[in-house]
Amino acid sequence: MKRRFLLIATAAVAAATAVYAPVSAASLTVSTPSECSPIPVEAPAGAEVESVTAVSRPAGTFQVPGVPPLGGFPVPDVPARCEVTVTLTHGGDHARVRVWLPDTGWNGRFQVAGGSAYAAGDNGAALSTGVKQGYAMATTDAGVGDALDTSWALKDGRIDQTLLTNFADRSQHELALVGKQVIAAVYGKAASYSYWNGCSTGGRQGFMEAQRYPNDFDGILANAPGINWNQFEIATLWPQVVMNERKTYPTSCEFGAFNAAALRACDGRDGLRDGLVSGACDYDPRRLIGKKIVCDGKEVTITAADAAVVGAIWDGPRTRSGKRLWYGLPVGASFDFLAASAPDESGAVHGVPFLVPAAWAATFVKKNPEYDTSKLTYSKFEELFRQARTAYDDVIGTRDADLSAFRDAGGKLLTWHGTRDQLIPTEGTVDYRRRVERATGGDVDDFFRLFLAPGTEHCGLSGGQADDLAALIAWVEHGRPPATLSATLTTASGERVHRNLCRYPLVSRSVGQTRGFRCVPAGRMTHPA
Repeated sequence: MKRRFLLIATAAVAAATAVYAPVSAASLTVSTPSECSPIPVEAPAGAEVESVTAVSRPAGTFQVPGVPPLGGFPVPDVPARCEVTVTLTHGGDHARVRVWLPDTGWNGRFQVAGGSAYAAGDNGAALSTGVKQGYAMATTDAGVGDALDTSWALKDGRIDQTLLTNFADRSQHELALVGKQVIAAVYGKAASYSYWNGCSTGGRQGFMEAQRYPNDFDGILANAPGINWNQFEIATLWPQVVMNERKTYPTSCEFGAFNAAALRACDGRDGLRDGLVSGACDYDPRRLIGKKIVCDGKEVTITAADAAVVGAIWDGPRTRSGKRLWYGLPVGASFDFLAASAPDESGAVHGVPFLVPAAWAATFVKKNPEYDTSKLTYSKFEELFRQARTAYDDVIGTRDADLSAFRDAGGKLLTWHGTRDQLIPTEGTVDYRRRVERATGGDVDDFFRLFLAPGTEHCGLSGGQADDLAALIAWVEHGRPPATLSATLTTASGERVHRNLCRYPLVSRSVGQTRGFRCVPAGRMTHPA
Protein backbone atom coordinates (compact mmCIF):
# COMPACT_ATOMS: atom_id res chain seq x y z
CA MET A 1 0.00 0.00 0.00
CA LYS A 2 2.72 2.50 0.96
CA ARG A 3 4.69 1.69 -2.19
CA ARG A 4 1.64 2.54 -4.29
CA PHE A 5 1.28 5.86 -2.48
CA LEU A 6 4.95 6.63 -2.96
CA LEU A 7 4.66 5.91 -6.67
CA ILE A 8 1.94 8.49 -7.18
CA ALA A 9 3.09 11.09 -4.66
CA THR A 10 6.44 11.36 -6.39
CA ALA A 11 5.20 11.23 -9.98
CA ALA A 12 7.40 14.14 -10.95
CA VAL A 13 10.50 12.17 -9.95
CA ALA A 14 9.39 8.92 -11.56
CA ALA A 15 8.56 10.68 -14.82
CA ALA A 16 11.60 12.94 -14.85
CA THR A 17 13.23 11.28 -17.84
CA ALA A 18 10.11 11.91 -19.93
CA VAL A 19 9.55 15.63 -19.39
CA TYR A 20 12.78 17.13 -20.68
CA ALA A 21 12.34 17.43 -24.44
CA PRO A 22 15.44 18.14 -26.55
CA VAL A 23 15.41 21.64 -27.98
CA SER A 24 17.64 23.07 -30.66
CA ALA A 25 20.24 25.45 -29.30
CA ALA A 26 21.37 26.76 -32.67
CA SER A 27 20.63 30.35 -31.71
CA LEU A 28 22.57 30.19 -28.45
CA THR A 29 26.28 30.39 -27.75
CA VAL A 30 27.86 27.15 -26.53
CA SER A 31 30.30 27.60 -23.67
CA THR A 32 32.53 25.40 -21.54
CA PRO A 33 33.36 25.89 -17.85
CA SER A 34 36.41 28.01 -17.16
CA GLU A 35 37.01 25.89 -14.04
CA CYS A 36 35.19 23.64 -11.59
CA SER A 37 36.25 24.76 -8.14
CA PRO A 38 34.66 26.47 -5.14
CA ILE A 39 33.56 29.96 -6.19
CA PRO A 40 32.47 33.00 -4.23
CA VAL A 41 28.68 33.18 -3.90
CA GLU A 42 26.83 36.19 -2.57
CA ALA A 43 24.08 35.10 -0.17
CA PRO A 44 20.52 36.24 -0.94
CA ALA A 45 19.04 38.74 1.50
CA GLY A 46 18.25 37.11 4.82
CA ALA A 47 20.53 34.11 4.24
CA GLU A 48 24.15 33.22 4.86
CA VAL A 49 26.39 30.98 2.78
CA GLU A 50 27.61 28.10 4.93
CA SER A 51 29.69 26.33 2.30
CA VAL A 52 30.41 26.01 -1.42
CA THR A 53 31.81 22.81 -2.92
CA ALA A 54 32.55 21.91 -6.52
CA VAL A 55 33.32 18.49 -8.01
CA SER A 56 34.13 17.44 -11.58
CA ARG A 57 32.27 14.30 -12.66
CA PRO A 58 33.26 12.19 -15.67
CA ALA A 59 30.79 11.12 -18.34
CA GLY A 60 28.92 7.89 -17.71
CA THR A 61 25.83 6.38 -16.11
CA PHE A 62 24.31 8.22 -13.17
CA GLN A 63 22.63 6.00 -10.60
CA VAL A 64 19.69 7.86 -9.08
CA PRO A 65 19.94 7.27 -5.31
CA GLY A 66 17.23 5.52 -3.34
CA VAL A 67 14.99 2.57 -4.11
CA PRO A 68 12.35 2.17 -6.84
CA PRO A 69 10.17 3.90 -7.73
CA LEU A 70 11.74 6.99 -6.13
CA GLY A 71 15.26 6.08 -7.16
CA GLY A 72 17.52 3.16 -7.71
CA PHE A 73 17.45 3.41 -11.48
CA PRO A 74 20.23 4.41 -13.91
CA VAL A 75 20.34 7.39 -16.26
CA PRO A 76 22.83 6.40 -18.99
CA ASP A 77 25.19 8.59 -20.99
CA VAL A 78 25.23 11.55 -18.63
CA PRO A 79 28.00 13.88 -19.88
CA ALA A 80 30.98 15.15 -17.91
CA ARG A 81 29.89 17.97 -15.67
CA CYS A 82 30.77 20.34 -12.88
CA GLU A 83 28.62 19.85 -9.77
CA VAL A 84 28.43 22.83 -7.43
CA THR A 85 26.66 22.67 -4.07
CA VAL A 86 25.91 25.83 -2.11
CA THR A 87 24.57 25.44 1.44
CA LEU A 88 22.56 28.34 2.83
CA THR A 89 21.34 29.00 6.35
CA HIS A 90 18.78 31.35 7.89
CA GLY A 91 19.76 30.55 11.44
CA GLY A 92 19.97 26.84 12.15
CA ASP A 93 18.69 25.34 8.88
CA HIS A 94 20.85 23.96 6.08
CA ALA A 95 19.29 24.38 2.64
CA ARG A 96 21.35 22.92 -0.20
CA VAL A 97 21.29 24.34 -3.73
CA ARG A 98 22.77 21.93 -6.28
CA VAL A 99 23.85 23.15 -9.72
CA TRP A 100 25.02 20.81 -12.49
CA LEU A 101 26.81 22.30 -15.48
CA PRO A 102 27.79 20.27 -18.56
CA ASP A 103 31.48 20.49 -19.45
CA THR A 104 30.68 20.83 -23.15
CA GLY A 105 27.59 21.52 -25.20
CA TRP A 106 25.87 23.91 -22.80
CA ASN A 107 22.88 25.30 -24.68
CA GLY A 108 23.03 28.61 -22.82
CA ARG A 109 19.87 27.91 -20.81
CA PHE A 110 19.30 27.59 -17.06
CA GLN A 111 16.62 25.12 -15.97
CA VAL A 112 15.38 24.44 -12.45
CA ALA A 113 13.79 21.13 -11.38
CA GLY A 114 10.93 21.35 -8.88
CA GLY A 115 9.87 18.92 -6.18
CA SER A 116 7.04 16.52 -5.36
CA ALA A 117 4.82 16.00 -2.30
CA TYR A 118 6.92 17.30 0.64
CA ALA A 119 10.22 17.20 -1.25
CA ALA A 120 11.31 20.66 -2.40
CA GLY A 121 13.54 19.43 -5.20
CA ASP A 122 14.99 16.67 -7.33
CA ASN A 123 16.98 13.59 -6.32
CA GLY A 124 19.16 13.64 -9.43
CA ALA A 125 16.82 12.10 -12.00
CA ALA A 126 15.83 15.42 -13.56
CA LEU A 127 19.28 16.95 -13.06
CA SER A 128 21.05 14.18 -14.96
CA THR A 129 18.45 14.07 -17.73
CA GLY A 130 18.53 17.84 -18.18
CA VAL A 131 22.33 17.94 -18.33
CA LYS A 132 22.20 15.27 -21.05
CA GLN A 133 20.17 17.71 -23.12
CA GLY A 134 22.57 20.60 -22.63
CA TYR A 135 20.94 22.54 -19.79
CA ALA A 136 22.65 23.99 -16.77
CA MET A 137 20.41 22.41 -14.13
CA ALA A 138 19.67 23.27 -10.51
CA THR A 139 17.45 22.21 -7.63
CA THR A 140 17.15 22.75 -3.86
CA ASP A 141 16.22 20.57 -0.90
CA ALA A 142 15.03 23.65 1.09
CA GLY A 143 16.54 22.05 4.19
CA VAL A 144 13.56 19.69 4.52
CA GLY A 145 13.11 15.97 3.94
CA ASP A 146 11.99 13.54 1.26
CA ALA A 147 8.62 13.29 -0.46
CA LEU A 148 6.69 11.84 2.48
CA ASP A 149 8.86 13.13 5.31
CA THR A 150 7.21 15.82 7.45
CA SER A 151 9.27 15.17 10.58
CA TRP A 152 10.93 18.55 10.09
CA ALA A 153 7.69 20.48 10.53
CA LEU A 154 7.29 20.40 14.32
CA LYS A 155 9.80 21.59 16.87
CA ASP A 156 8.68 21.27 20.51
CA GLY A 157 5.07 21.13 19.37
CA ARG A 158 5.34 24.25 17.22
CA ILE A 159 5.70 24.65 13.48
CA ASP A 160 9.27 25.29 12.41
CA GLN A 161 8.58 28.57 10.64
CA THR A 162 12.04 28.75 9.10
CA LEU A 163 11.69 25.43 7.31
CA LEU A 164 8.05 26.05 6.39
CA THR A 165 9.04 29.37 4.82
CA ASN A 166 11.82 27.59 2.95
CA PHE A 167 9.41 24.97 1.63
CA ALA A 168 6.64 27.44 0.81
CA ASP A 169 8.56 29.94 -1.31
CA ARG A 170 11.92 31.21 -0.05
CA SER A 171 14.17 28.35 -1.14
CA GLN A 172 13.03 28.29 -4.77
CA HIS A 173 13.65 32.04 -5.03
CA GLU A 174 17.10 31.66 -3.49
CA LEU A 175 17.73 28.77 -5.85
CA ALA A 176 17.09 31.06 -8.81
CA LEU A 177 19.45 33.73 -7.49
CA VAL A 178 22.25 31.36 -6.47
CA GLY A 179 21.97 29.22 -9.60
CA LYS A 180 22.40 32.24 -11.85
CA GLN A 181 25.47 33.33 -9.87
CA VAL A 182 27.08 29.90 -10.18
CA ILE A 183 26.42 29.73 -13.92
CA ALA A 184 27.91 33.17 -14.51
CA ALA A 185 31.00 32.33 -12.42
CA VAL A 186 31.67 28.92 -13.97
CA TYR A 187 30.92 29.76 -17.60
CA GLY A 188 32.04 33.38 -17.47
CA LYS A 189 28.67 34.55 -18.82
CA ALA A 190 25.06 34.65 -17.74
CA ALA A 191 22.47 32.19 -18.99
CA SER A 192 20.56 33.51 -21.99
CA TYR A 193 17.22 32.25 -20.61
CA SER A 194 15.99 30.82 -17.31
CA TYR A 195 13.20 28.23 -16.93
CA TRP A 196 11.31 26.61 -14.09
CA ASN A 197 10.12 23.03 -14.68
CA GLY A 198 7.93 21.14 -12.20
CA CYS A 199 4.81 19.08 -11.66
CA SER A 200 2.57 18.65 -8.59
CA THR A 201 4.55 20.33 -5.77
CA GLY A 202 6.94 21.47 -8.50
CA GLY A 203 3.94 22.99 -10.26
CA ARG A 204 2.93 24.81 -7.09
CA GLN A 205 6.46 26.15 -6.73
CA GLY A 206 6.35 27.44 -10.30
CA PHE A 207 3.10 29.32 -9.72
CA MET A 208 4.51 30.73 -6.48
CA GLU A 209 7.47 32.06 -8.42
CA ALA A 210 5.12 33.83 -10.85
CA GLN A 211 3.11 35.24 -7.94
CA ARG A 212 5.90 36.43 -5.62
CA TYR A 213 9.12 36.57 -7.63
CA PRO A 214 8.05 37.55 -11.16
CA ASN A 215 11.58 38.36 -12.36
CA ASP A 216 13.23 35.04 -11.49
CA PHE A 217 12.35 33.14 -14.68
CA ASP A 218 11.65 33.92 -18.31
CA GLY A 219 9.43 30.86 -18.61
CA ILE A 220 7.63 28.70 -16.06
CA LEU A 221 6.39 25.19 -16.80
CA ALA A 222 4.08 24.19 -13.93
CA ASN A 223 1.97 21.08 -14.52
CA ALA A 224 -0.80 19.48 -12.39
CA PRO A 225 0.04 22.20 -9.87
CA GLY A 226 -0.61 21.95 -6.14
CA ILE A 227 -1.90 25.53 -6.08
CA ASN A 228 -4.84 26.48 -3.84
CA TRP A 229 -2.77 24.38 -1.43
CA ASN A 230 -5.03 24.39 1.62
CA GLN A 231 -8.24 23.87 -0.33
CA PHE A 232 -6.99 20.93 -2.35
CA GLU A 233 -5.03 19.27 0.48
CA ILE A 234 -8.00 19.21 2.84
CA ALA A 235 -10.48 18.58 0.01
CA THR A 236 -8.69 15.37 -0.91
CA LEU A 237 -9.66 13.98 2.51
CA TRP A 238 -13.33 14.45 1.58
CA PRO A 239 -13.80 10.92 0.15
CA GLN A 240 -12.79 9.51 3.54
CA VAL A 241 -15.28 11.79 5.31
CA VAL A 242 -18.11 10.75 2.98
CA MET A 243 -17.45 7.03 3.45
CA ASN A 244 -17.06 7.41 7.19
CA GLU A 245 -20.27 9.41 7.64
CA ARG A 246 -22.31 7.11 5.39
CA LYS A 247 -20.75 3.93 6.82
CA THR A 248 -20.28 2.71 3.24
CA TYR A 249 -16.88 1.71 1.85
CA PRO A 250 -17.12 0.56 -1.78
CA THR A 251 -14.31 -1.68 -2.94
CA SER A 252 -11.87 -0.70 -5.67
CA CYS A 253 -13.80 -3.00 -7.99
CA GLU A 254 -17.09 -1.30 -7.20
CA PHE A 255 -15.61 2.16 -7.60
CA GLY A 256 -14.14 1.03 -10.90
CA ALA A 257 -17.58 0.03 -12.13
CA PHE A 258 -18.79 3.60 -11.72
CA ASN A 259 -15.83 4.96 -13.66
CA ALA A 260 -16.33 2.38 -16.40
CA ALA A 261 -20.02 3.28 -16.68
CA ALA A 262 -19.23 6.99 -16.81
CA LEU A 263 -16.65 6.40 -19.51
CA ARG A 264 -19.12 4.41 -21.60
CA ALA A 265 -21.71 7.16 -21.23
CA CYS A 266 -19.42 10.09 -22.02
CA ASP A 267 -16.96 8.53 -24.44
CA GLY A 268 -17.44 9.49 -28.05
CA ARG A 269 -18.68 13.02 -27.40
CA ASP A 270 -15.60 14.23 -29.25
CA GLY A 271 -16.49 12.00 -32.19
CA LEU A 272 -14.15 9.13 -31.36
CA ARG A 273 -14.72 6.32 -28.85
CA ASP A 274 -11.25 5.80 -27.36
CA GLY A 275 -11.69 6.59 -23.69
CA LEU A 276 -10.18 10.07 -24.00
CA VAL A 277 -13.16 12.16 -22.94
CA SER A 278 -12.70 15.82 -23.79
CA GLY A 279 -14.76 18.16 -21.64
CA ALA A 280 -16.80 17.52 -18.49
CA CYS A 281 -18.59 14.20 -17.96
CA ASP A 282 -21.92 14.62 -16.16
CA TYR A 283 -22.73 10.95 -15.60
CA ASP A 284 -25.25 10.35 -12.77
CA PRO A 285 -23.98 7.47 -10.59
CA ARG A 286 -27.56 6.57 -9.59
CA ARG A 287 -27.94 5.06 -13.05
CA LEU A 288 -25.84 2.12 -11.82
CA ILE A 289 -28.05 1.22 -8.84
CA GLY A 290 -29.07 -2.44 -9.04
CA LYS A 291 -26.37 -3.32 -11.55
CA LYS A 292 -24.72 -6.68 -10.89
CA ILE A 293 -20.93 -6.86 -11.31
CA VAL A 294 -18.27 -9.46 -10.56
CA CYS A 295 -15.55 -8.61 -8.03
CA ASP A 296 -12.94 -11.18 -7.01
CA GLY A 297 -15.03 -13.92 -8.60
CA LYS A 298 -18.18 -12.99 -6.65
CA GLU A 299 -21.30 -11.29 -7.95
CA VAL A 300 -22.21 -8.09 -6.12
CA THR A 301 -24.99 -5.59 -6.65
CA ILE A 302 -24.41 -1.85 -6.73
CA THR A 303 -26.52 -0.22 -4.03
CA ALA A 304 -28.05 3.21 -3.59
CA ALA A 305 -25.54 3.79 -0.76
CA ASP A 306 -22.65 3.07 -3.14
CA ALA A 307 -24.03 5.53 -5.67
CA ALA A 308 -24.54 8.19 -2.99
CA VAL A 309 -20.92 7.89 -1.88
CA VAL A 310 -19.65 8.17 -5.45
CA GLY A 311 -21.91 11.14 -6.17
CA ALA A 312 -20.72 13.02 -3.09
CA ILE A 313 -17.06 12.30 -3.89
CA TRP A 314 -17.45 13.51 -7.47
CA ASP A 315 -19.40 16.57 -6.32
CA GLY A 316 -16.72 17.56 -3.83
CA PRO A 317 -16.72 18.99 -0.32
CA ARG A 318 -19.56 21.16 0.88
CA THR A 319 -20.53 22.75 4.17
CA ARG A 320 -23.37 21.28 6.19
CA SER A 321 -25.59 24.01 4.68
CA GLY A 322 -24.66 22.90 1.16
CA LYS A 323 -22.17 25.61 0.19
CA ARG A 324 -19.38 24.33 -2.03
CA LEU A 325 -15.94 24.43 -0.41
CA TRP A 326 -13.85 22.96 -3.21
CA TYR A 327 -13.91 20.52 -6.11
CA GLY A 328 -14.22 16.78 -6.04
CA LEU A 329 -12.43 13.88 -7.67
CA PRO A 330 -12.76 14.23 -11.46
CA VAL A 331 -15.22 11.79 -13.01
CA GLY A 332 -13.14 8.91 -14.38
CA ALA A 333 -10.17 9.41 -12.03
CA SER A 334 -9.12 6.43 -9.94
CA PHE A 335 -10.64 6.22 -6.45
CA ASP A 336 -7.82 3.98 -5.25
CA PHE A 337 -5.81 6.69 -3.54
CA LEU A 338 -8.22 9.17 -2.00
CA ALA A 339 -11.02 6.65 -1.27
CA ALA A 340 -8.93 3.70 -0.11
CA SER A 341 -10.20 1.45 2.65
CA ALA A 342 -9.11 -1.75 4.39
CA PRO A 343 -10.37 -4.20 7.04
CA ASP A 344 -8.96 -4.08 10.54
CA GLU A 345 -8.05 -7.11 12.66
CA SER A 346 -11.70 -7.74 13.47
CA GLY A 347 -12.71 -7.58 9.81
CA ALA A 348 -14.46 -4.22 10.11
CA VAL A 349 -13.74 -1.94 7.14
CA HIS A 350 -12.34 1.54 7.73
CA GLY A 351 -10.95 4.31 5.57
CA VAL A 352 -7.27 4.70 4.72
CA PRO A 353 -6.56 8.41 4.05
CA PHE A 354 -3.97 9.32 1.45
CA LEU A 355 -0.65 10.06 3.17
CA VAL A 356 0.02 13.54 1.74
CA PRO A 357 -3.20 15.36 2.81
CA ALA A 358 -3.36 13.32 6.01
CA ALA A 359 0.11 14.59 6.95
CA TRP A 360 -0.85 18.18 6.14
CA ALA A 361 -3.95 17.99 8.30
CA ALA A 362 -2.36 16.18 11.22
CA THR A 363 1.13 17.64 11.40
CA PHE A 364 0.65 21.19 10.14
CA VAL A 365 -2.98 22.07 10.89
CA LYS A 366 -3.54 20.07 14.10
CA LYS A 367 0.16 19.99 15.10
CA ASN A 368 -0.34 16.39 16.14
CA PRO A 369 1.17 13.72 13.86
CA GLU A 370 -1.08 11.11 15.53
CA TYR A 371 -4.30 12.92 14.57
CA ASP A 372 -6.58 10.37 12.86
CA THR A 373 -8.05 11.78 9.66
CA SER A 374 -9.91 8.52 9.00
CA LYS A 375 -12.48 9.47 11.64
CA LEU A 376 -13.39 12.93 10.36
CA THR A 377 -17.06 13.89 10.47
CA TYR A 378 -18.70 16.52 8.28
CA SER A 379 -18.49 19.12 11.06
CA LYS A 380 -14.87 18.31 11.91
CA PHE A 381 -13.96 18.38 8.22
CA GLU A 382 -15.48 21.84 7.76
CA GLU A 383 -13.61 23.07 10.85
CA LEU A 384 -10.36 21.58 9.54
CA PHE A 385 -10.86 23.24 6.16
CA ARG A 386 -11.30 26.66 7.78
CA GLN A 387 -8.35 26.14 10.13
CA ALA A 388 -6.01 25.26 7.28
CA ARG A 389 -6.96 28.32 5.25
CA THR A 390 -6.73 30.69 8.20
CA ALA A 391 -3.34 29.41 9.33
CA TYR A 392 -1.57 28.84 6.04
CA ASP A 393 -3.15 30.58 3.05
CA ASP A 394 -0.83 33.56 3.38
CA VAL A 395 2.19 31.27 3.76
CA ILE A 396 1.75 28.50 1.19
CA GLY A 397 -1.73 28.92 -0.29
CA THR A 398 -0.30 29.78 -3.73
CA ARG A 399 -3.62 31.22 -4.90
CA ASP A 400 -2.83 34.91 -5.54
CA ALA A 401 -4.48 35.54 -8.91
CA ASP A 402 -2.82 38.87 -9.64
CA LEU A 403 -0.06 37.93 -12.07
CA SER A 404 0.26 41.41 -13.54
CA ALA A 405 3.86 41.79 -12.32
CA PHE A 406 4.83 38.53 -14.00
CA ARG A 407 3.07 39.65 -17.17
CA ASP A 408 4.77 43.04 -17.08
CA ALA A 409 8.17 41.35 -16.59
CA GLY A 410 7.62 39.51 -19.88
CA GLY A 411 7.31 36.06 -18.27
CA LYS A 412 5.44 33.16 -19.84
CA LEU A 413 3.53 30.56 -17.81
CA LEU A 414 2.53 27.24 -19.36
CA THR A 415 0.64 24.46 -17.59
CA TRP A 416 -1.22 21.29 -18.45
CA HIS A 417 -3.39 19.18 -16.19
CA GLY A 418 -4.85 15.71 -16.75
CA THR A 419 -8.64 15.41 -16.68
CA ARG A 420 -8.36 12.22 -14.60
CA ASP A 421 -5.96 13.51 -11.99
CA GLN A 422 -6.54 11.27 -8.99
CA LEU A 423 -4.66 13.48 -6.50
CA ILE A 424 -5.24 17.15 -7.37
CA PRO A 425 -8.70 18.15 -8.65
CA THR A 426 -8.32 19.41 -12.21
CA GLU A 427 -11.03 22.01 -11.80
CA GLY A 428 -8.98 23.75 -9.13
CA THR A 429 -6.47 24.72 -11.82
CA VAL A 430 -9.31 25.85 -14.10
CA ASP A 431 -10.71 27.89 -11.22
CA TYR A 432 -7.36 29.62 -10.72
CA ARG A 433 -7.06 30.41 -14.43
CA ARG A 434 -10.51 32.05 -14.37
CA ARG A 435 -9.58 34.10 -11.32
CA VAL A 436 -6.42 35.29 -13.06
CA GLU A 437 -8.60 36.48 -15.94
CA ARG A 438 -10.72 38.50 -13.53
CA ALA A 439 -7.76 39.86 -11.55
CA THR A 440 -5.58 40.71 -14.53
CA GLY A 441 -8.23 42.15 -16.79
CA GLY A 442 -9.67 39.65 -19.26
CA ASP A 443 -7.66 37.70 -21.80
CA VAL A 444 -4.43 36.39 -20.29
CA ASP A 445 -3.32 34.12 -23.13
CA ASP A 446 -0.47 36.47 -23.97
CA PHE A 447 1.39 35.24 -20.84
CA PHE A 448 -0.53 32.31 -19.27
CA ARG A 449 -1.85 29.29 -21.17
CA LEU A 450 -3.57 26.23 -19.75
CA PHE A 451 -4.11 22.90 -21.54
CA LEU A 452 -6.24 20.00 -20.30
CA ALA A 453 -5.10 16.46 -21.16
CA PRO A 454 -8.02 14.03 -21.71
CA GLY A 455 -7.82 10.71 -19.88
CA THR A 456 -4.52 11.61 -18.19
CA GLU A 457 -3.62 10.93 -14.56
CA HIS A 458 -1.51 12.97 -12.14
CA CYS A 459 1.63 14.23 -13.89
CA GLY A 460 0.98 11.72 -16.66
CA LEU A 461 2.34 8.89 -14.53
CA SER A 462 0.36 6.07 -16.16
CA GLY A 463 0.74 7.37 -19.69
CA GLY A 464 0.33 10.87 -21.04
CA GLN A 465 3.08 13.36 -21.76
CA ALA A 466 3.17 16.67 -23.59
CA ASP A 467 5.94 18.33 -25.58
CA ASP A 468 5.66 21.14 -23.07
CA LEU A 469 9.19 22.44 -22.52
CA ALA A 470 9.84 22.79 -26.25
CA ALA A 471 6.56 24.73 -26.59
CA LEU A 472 7.50 27.03 -23.71
CA ILE A 473 10.94 27.72 -25.18
CA ALA A 474 9.47 28.54 -28.58
CA TRP A 475 7.09 30.95 -26.86
CA VAL A 476 9.75 32.65 -24.72
CA GLU A 477 12.58 32.81 -27.23
CA HIS A 478 10.80 33.12 -30.55
CA GLY A 479 7.46 34.70 -29.65
CA ARG A 480 5.43 31.68 -30.83
CA PRO A 481 2.68 31.04 -28.26
CA PRO A 482 1.31 27.48 -28.45
CA ALA A 483 -2.19 27.30 -29.95
CA THR A 484 -2.16 23.57 -29.15
CA LEU A 485 0.22 21.34 -27.23
CA SER A 486 1.53 18.20 -28.87
CA ALA A 487 0.98 15.22 -26.57
CA THR A 488 1.10 11.45 -26.36
CA LEU A 489 -1.96 10.04 -24.57
CA THR A 490 -3.00 6.54 -23.55
CA THR A 491 -6.43 5.33 -24.70
CA ALA A 492 -8.79 3.08 -22.74
CA SER A 493 -7.33 0.07 -24.55
CA GLY A 494 -3.76 1.03 -23.63
CA GLU A 495 -2.84 2.33 -27.08
CA ARG A 496 -0.47 5.28 -27.20
CA VAL A 497 -1.78 7.97 -29.54
CA HIS A 498 -0.54 11.40 -30.55
CA ARG A 499 -3.02 14.21 -30.13
CA ASN A 500 -2.86 17.96 -29.77
CA LEU A 501 -4.18 19.31 -26.47
CA CYS A 502 -6.50 22.27 -26.81
CA ARG A 503 -5.86 25.61 -25.18
CA TYR A 504 -8.39 26.28 -22.40
CA PRO A 505 -11.33 26.88 -22.64
CA LEU A 506 -11.47 24.96 -25.93
CA VAL A 507 -11.94 21.18 -26.16
CA SER A 508 -11.08 18.79 -28.99
CA ARG A 509 -13.58 17.33 -31.44
CA SER A 510 -12.93 14.71 -34.12
CA VAL A 511 -12.96 15.79 -37.76
CA GLY A 512 -14.57 13.18 -40.03
CA GLN A 513 -12.91 9.80 -40.56
CA THR A 514 -9.36 11.17 -40.64
CA ARG A 515 -8.93 10.89 -36.86
CA GLY A 516 -7.87 14.49 -36.92
CA PHE A 517 -9.16 16.93 -34.32
CA ARG A 518 -10.07 20.58 -34.03
CA CYS A 519 -10.51 22.77 -30.96
CA VAL A 520 -14.02 24.10 -30.24
CA PRO A 521 -15.66 26.02 -27.37
CA ALA A 522 -16.91 24.04 -24.36
CA GLY A 523 -19.68 24.76 -21.87
CA ARG A 524 -18.93 26.86 -18.85
CA MET A 525 -18.24 25.35 -15.42
CA THR A 526 -19.64 26.37 -12.04
CA HIS A 527 -17.23 27.53 -9.36
CA PRO A 528 -17.26 27.93 -5.58
CA ALA A 529 -17.69 31.35 -4.08
